[in-house]
Amino acid sequence: MPDAGGHAYTPAIAEATAPVYERLKRVMPAVEWPFHAPLVHAINRLKEQRNAVILAHNYMAPEIFHGVADIVGDSLALARRAAETDAGVIVVAGVHFMAETAKLMNPSRTVLIPDTGAGCSLAESITPQDVRDLRLRYPGVPVVAYVNTSAAVKAEVDICCTSGNAVEVVESLNVPRVLFLPDRFLAAYVATQTKTEIIPWSGRCEVHERFTGDEIREFRGRFDELTVIAHPECPPDVLDAADFVGSTARMVDYVTAERPRRVLMVTECSMSDNVAAAVPDVEFVRPCNLCPHMKKITLANILTALETLEPRVEIDPDLAAAARRSVERMLAVKPR
Repeated sequence: MPDAGGHAYTPAIAEATAPVYERLKRVMPAVEWPFHAPLVHAINRLKEQRNAVILAHNYMAPEIFHGVADIVGDSLALARRAAETDAGVIVVAGVHFMAETAKLMNPSRTVLIPDTGAGCSLAESITPQDVRDLRLRYPGVPVVAYVNTSAAVKAEVDICCTSGNAVEVVESLNVPRVLFLPDRFLAAYVATQTKTEIIPWSGRCEVHERFTGDEIREFRGRFDELTVIAHPECPPDVLDAADFVGSTARMVDYVTAERPRRVLMVTECSMSDNVAAAVPDVEFVRPCNLCPHMKKITLANILTALETLEPRVEIDPDLAAAARRSVERMLAVKPR
């Protein structure tokens, strides 16, 4: 039985990939697996030949996240682990700014992004010139950039952060106010967690901004014993309606530790599938907003990237040096 890419699903491949499907069976019908298994098998064999690792964000489809990824996590985890890997080739199953960050931390290694069109509405909402203009308007005020920004923007700021360490990063600066970009909703959330004045930019995540407080209350009316956990990129009325607010990693930790009977994860919906595969005793309610950019990464183009070692991520060395400093400063901030 061939998959869409012409790879055959043979008994040998079925046997070799059976442990992978065992992890996925709760979130993937058995009829789908023969279409993914040959690609999973081919990718995992080619990784060994290429001395390659695959970094996969939590928003990747389950067949990528559980099937071929070597390192998984949120933006902060991927940034940290990208700096530690000794692989010669790094494939980033995520969006372009994540691949740039991996290249910043591994300048001598080959970093691949399977689809160069995998962008981010937040990264596209601000330019290096915007940062320079902000510095003129607010002289002397430090600039904190969410990692959901281009390398060119990172080169213009003082320090980066993720949703998981944004408060710690802001407070590490020991200043009365900071410029925080580009996510206005994450900025609003951080402002509720610190005495530092937060001056926000106007960017928004096209996935998280679509959720509403009314939608959350509607789900509560339909499902008993529903625990709602939300990402801080959501609008304030969503966070007000949630039981727990936290970064991607903290949402995973919450579900793993607390084991709520029924949970609604207010974030990109592939993440619910990936967590559900690991906690079969928890029922997931899925308000499914997909990231169109994350979904541009597929098993097929991961395999092609490993075969051709293209498309490669390249960053001008001078720009990379400045951008790397802002990421390294973030990584040096101690968690609370």
